[in-house]
Amino acid sequence: MSRDEIRKTVEDIYARVSNESLEKGDVLLNTLHEIQDHYNNFIPVEAAEELHDITGVPLSKIYEVLSFYTMFSTEKRGQYVIRICKSLPCHVDGGAEVVEALKEKLGIDFGETTEDGVFTLEQSSCLGLCGVSPVMMINEEAYGNLTPEKVKTIIDDVKDGKRSDVNA
Repeated sequence: MSRDEIRKTVEDIYARVSNESLEKGDVLLNTLHEIQDHYNNFIPVEAAEELHDITGVPLSKIYEVLSFYTMFSTEKRGQYVIRICKSLPCHVDGGAEVVEALKEKLGIDFGETTEDGVFTLEQSSCLGLCGVSPVMMINEEAYGNLTPEKVKTIIDDVKDGKRSDVNA
């Protein structure tokens, strides 16, 4: 992808998001989400730089937002980003066993992506679903009441295309 292609993509996304009736701060967040969606779960550094050039928002502000919100990444990630809750309720309810089952099934650790580029495993602070802990999210879909067996089945189903509830 050339720098011109990146600039055109960012311009188009920013124009579309700017035309929505949003607060000024929401435009930046929503633009970054759209850029990340376009580039398959990450924001290239060049896209952040182009956003700065187009909007005049200081690059430091853009990186402040990118580094503050864990949903954003400037590193390439898998097609499916798995976020597993590391909060106390999930840990007490069997979260450690679920984490080990995920790591074993995927063959990766936190912060890593499977060799085929399909899954990235990340830790997350509370996902706000303590009532159904342990919990994980795959992209935007939440899964609760997890067990080691259940996460292995979910991963198999996602990989085999049997889960229509997970956005790719």
